[in-house]
Amino acid sequence: MSRRDRMSGNEAVAEAMRQINPDVMGAFPITPSTEIPQYYSKFIADGKVDTEFVAVESEHSAMSVCIGASAAGARAVTATSSAGLAYMWELLYVAASSRLPITMAVVNRALTGPININNDHSDTMGARDSGWIQIYAESNQEVYDNYIQAMPISEEIRLPIMICQDGFITSHGVSNIELLEDEEVKNFVGEYKPDNYLLKHENPLAVGPYGTSPYYMEVKRAQAQAMKDSMPIIMEVAERFEALTGRKYGFFEEYMMDDAEVAIVIIGSSAGTGKEAVDRLRREGKKVGLIKLRVFRPFPRQPLAEAMCKVKAVAIMDKAECFSNSGGPLFSEARNSLYDLPNRPYAINYIYGLGGRDITVEDFYEIYNDLFIIYDTNKPGDIYRYIGVRDSRYGEHGFDHKKYDD
Repeated sequence: MSRRDRMSGNEAVAEAMRQINPDVMGAFPITPSTEIPQYYSKFIADGKVDTEFVAVESEHSAMSVCIGASAAGARAVTATSSAGLAYMWELLYVAASSRLPITMAVVNRALTGPININNDHSDTMGARDSGWIQIYAESNQEVYDNYIQAMPISEEIRLPIMICQDGFITSHGVSNIELLEDEEVKNFVGEYKPDNYLLKHENPLAVGPYGTSPYYMEVKRAQAQAMKDSMPIIMEVAERFEALTGRKYGFFEEYMMDDAEVAIVIIGSSAGTGKEAVDRLRREGKKVGLIKLRVFRPFPRQPLAEAMCKVKAVAIMDKAECFSNSGGPLFSEARNSLYDLPNRPYAINYIYGLGGRDITVEDFYEIYNDLFIIYDTNKPGDIYRYIGVRDSRYGEHGFDHKKYDD
């Protein structure tokens, strides 16, 4: 039986943590994720959970605490953002290669420089190849729901997991949310019973040993296989969650895609603005759609490609720049997934929202208009574009129209 409340995304994570009652939390404050350990430490002080809270001197140490606790057989959690995640960089790889099911709430924030505390996805996108599962949320409700699903996924496949939300947009924005009862969460997540751990005297083992050349590559191959094998587990957990709550989750959500002619692919809270643009354009008779990607790691290559192939032109939106001269991280992977398909759509990339830059319904109108031009002319033009940037050298979209209109 559910109950309704109003809370921010950070409060929702802390509430989910309280209901799960993990064994250890290692944490260091950084905006905009600071509230998560702050709220949770109050639960500990009030005796509502019996988690061991380890206040450390840095995010590097916070992840070290989680690695040690998880290796010892405990459920370990943390939360961070931006430079805090970057400070953990070395240990992200240690946690993943050691196959430790750590759950980390990441409140996405731009990486310096220049100094900026607002939202984009540069922090987690920079960590995309570290071996962690990554799941993103559009709303506060999804933040809560994703966090509850995280541990069963992570512990079944033995890979660490990031549950990501947009800094200040969902992390601090308050909205209505439907919460599960404590007992329902405990039953859903279950009791953690690892097969092997450092404190199991019957089976001594090493965690994180030196990987010599005869073994290192096999470890990486095993990690890659585990990431691939996590895909059915993510869906199985989602199906159990739907049976409990009625809320359906998958690798991505298709919005108005059944008869769409053009579409946008996007991650995170900006999908809500995109959906509003879709609703308005639909009322105007335009056949537009939207795909909101939820799971970025493992990347759902085949099903996402099949969904994109429903349209003739697709704009893939990146809230992070990877300076590759060929588009952002989501674009690179999504467009690559189309390569072997004969009916693939034209695919273009838009970089948007860096450092908290707003994206509006009107911006989405412009993007859909560009897609219809491609739809009509069969000329994609420049596939690597910016939206919402001020630059006197370029047009309002941030790319040179004259160069590519010819």
